[in-house]
Amino acid sequence: MMTSVTVAAMQIASTKDYDTNMATAEKVIRDAAAAGAQIVLPGEMFSSHEFQFMEMDVEPFKLAEALDGPTVSHMRALAKELSIVIPTNIFEKANNAYFNTNVIIDADGAILGHYRKSHIPLGLPGCYEKVYSNPGDTGFLAFGTAYGRIGTAVCWDQWFPEAARIMALKGAEILFYPSAIGSDCHDHWQTVMRGHAAANIVPLVCSNRVGHEKGTLGEVTYFGQAFITGPQGEVVEKADKTSDMFIAHTFDLAQIAEMRAHWGLFRDRRPDLYGPILTLDGNTKTPV
Repeated sequence: MMTSVTVAAMQIASTKDYDTNMATAEKVIRDAAAAGAQIVLPGEMFSSHEFQFMEMDVEPFKLAEALDGPTVSHMRALAKELSIVIPTNIFEKANNAYFNTNVIIDADGAILGHYRKSHIPLGLPGCYEKVYSNPGDTGFLAFGTAYGRIGTAVCWDQWFPEAARIMALKGAEILFYPSAIGSDCHDHWQTVMRGHAAANIVPLVCSNRVGHEKGTLGEVTYFGQAFITGPQGEVVEKADKTSDMFIAHTFDLAQIAEMRAHWGLFRDRRPDLYGPILTLDGNTKTPV
């Protein structure tokens, strides 16, 4: 039984040209696979410019795709050809709803399922994501892939320990977060995810994007620095701030499972005491 898996996080500079973005992403994914990566994580909204940060208009809605649209179809063919898993982030249109969605593509090109981003940010002056995306309705999930059981969330989800914990409780052996972020918050961004890895004793893989993008309502420089942590929150790989590139690392999942069992963090949990986490104010039960 295979217990060793090589994972990769990538980062690219995306433009307003879909074909250019897909060609750049494919090249980096191919390079990662050639280097031995078995699960390759592209960034959030990698196939388009990051309209969520800089626009509040009707035009970006035209970028939305169905779950079986062109981006997923392209990545399914690539996954099958290279025998790799690709958690693929898209801007999804589902009838009259829109979601920020990860589609989990297995190494044979099959779709294992999808996760819709749960936490949707809005923060002036430069984040208008609530204009475009409904809050996700899938809940937090784990998927059994050809190379291990994984959990995936998206960008703003990475600030919430509840998401990471639930994916780990559902058996995720590695956590994956496609991201698109650029500001002065790099250290905070990385530290909170290192905590997720350490608290759950699972490796964590986070992608990002690079480059400078402008929109009608602002501009942003993405700081790159995609990274991979080990199961104790240690950063084992880190990308630079500007390059289209990937980073990769190999983990022994059986060895990590032994560490997780030995530490007893899941054994010693007290869910009977955690009721307040289901409320907004720590006291009042949230209506169902």
